[in-house]
Amino acid sequence: MTNMPTLTPIPPVPRIMPAQGLLLTRRGIEGVMVGSVTDDAGDAPLKETALRTRHERLGARMVPFAGWLMPVQYSGILDEHRAVRSAAGLFDLGHMGQVRVSGPDALAFLQYVTTNDVAKLEPGDAQYSLLPNEQGGVIDDVIVYRWPDEPGYFVVVNAANHDKDLAWLRRQRMDRNDLDVSVEDVSPELGMIAIQGPNAETIVATLTTTDLGAIGAFQWQRGEVAGIPVMIARTGYTGEDGFEFYAPQARTADLWDALLRAGLPFGLAPVGLGARDTLRLEARMPLYGNELADDISPLEAGLGWAVKLDKGPFIGRDRIAAIKDAGPLRRTVGFQLTERAGSARHGYPVQVNGRDVGVVTSGAHSPTLGSEIGLALIDSAAAGVDRPLNVIIRGRPVQARQVKLPFYRRARA
Repeated sequence: MTNMPTLTPIPPVPRIMPAQGLLLTRRGIEGVMVGSVTDDAGDAPLKETALRTRHERLGARMVPFAGWLMPVQYSGILDEHRAVRSAAGLFDLGHMGQVRVSGPDALAFLQYVTTNDVAKLEPGDAQYSLLPNEQGGVIDDVIVYRWPDEPGYFVVVNAANHDKDLAWLRRQRMDRNDLDVSVEDVSPELGMIAIQGPNAETIVATLTTTDLGAIGAFQWQRGEVAGIPVMIARTGYTGEDGFEFYAPQARTADLWDALLRAGLPFGLAPVGLGARDTLRLEARMPLYGNELADDISPLEAGLGWAVKLDKGPFIGRDRIAAIKDAGPLRRTVGFQLTERAGSARHGYPVQVNGRDVGVVTSGAHSPTLGSEIGLALIDSAAAGVDRPLNVIIRGRPVQARQVKLPFYRRARA
C-alpha cells in the first residue's frame, strides 16, 4: 500500500488553530454570547450563499466567516439557542462543501482516505467520519452518505476546510492510480438548509408527502419539500432532532421561505453561527480547529468510535493504532466552572496544582444549563469526571470541575 505513515510522535502540546474565523466575546444581557468575528482570508472577496438577502431582511448581523458572509445572529444568540431547544431553528448551511465520489472503486478509495468503515453503509445511510493525515492527526471531520438510488457516495466537508479537503482528496486520487474513482466538487450546484429542534418533524410534515418517520438517524432519501426536489437527511449538529436539505441552488431561497412560513406558528426561528456554536458545544460536537486539528489524533479528541482499525489499511492507521496501544497522552474532557469569572475561551491554559496540563479548546456560557462550560485537551493523567481543574482566565486561576459528556442530551420520547 502506498503512502503508509512513519511512526513519528505527535507533540504533547497542541497547536490550537483559529475557530474557523469565529471569535465570540461574552457581553450583553444574561451573559449571552455575541459574535465578534475576524476573517482569516484578509482582503479576499467574501462568498455569499443564496440566502444573503433573506438574512438581511430578517435583521441578521452579517459577518465574515471562513471566507463567507454569514449571519452570526438575528434576534440574539440566547433567544435563538432556546428556540432550538424548545421549538425549532432554521440554519443556512450554504457555506458547507459537498463532494461526489463515484466510480467502480469509490468504496475502496473512501475506505483508504477515511477512518470509519464505509463498507457498512447501506444505500441511503450516512456516517460520521474523519479524514486522517499520515501522522494520525485529523484533516477534517466529514459526513459520508451512500446514495439511496444510484452508485457512489456524497461527502460533506466543513466550510473552512473545503479547498484543503478537496485538494487532499484529489491528491490521494492521483496517488492511488490503481483505483478507478472520480472526485467531483458539486458545492456550486447545491444549497443546504437545516431545521433542528423538537418541532422540526411537525413543521416539515406540513410541506411534504415524504414519510419522514421512515428516515432514521444518519439516513437520507430523495423527496419534495414545498414542491422542491431535495435530498432529505437526518444527521444534525445541535443535539436535537431535525433534517438537512440539499436543494438546487436556484430553489434554495424558495425552500427557506416555505420552511420559515410553515414554522412560525410552531416557534421556528432563524438561527445564526453564534447559537450554532453554543448548541454544538452543549451537545459535545467537535469543531475543527478546536477539538480537531492536524496534530490532534481522533483518540485524543474522544472520537475513537469513528475509527475502525480492523477495516484494513487507511491513511494514518499505523500511527493511530500505535497511539491506541500505548494509550493517548492527552484526552479531551468537559468541564464546568465552579466560580464566577466569565467564560473560558479557546486557547486558555488549564492547570492542576499550578502545573500546566493543557488548554481549553472550546468554552461558552451554556444557555440551557445556565453555567460556564467548556472542552479542554489535557494530559491523560489529569483527566477524570469530578476531578478538579483550574482554567487561567485573564491571568487568574479559576476553579472548574470535570463533568460527564455531553453537557446536554435530548430526552427521548
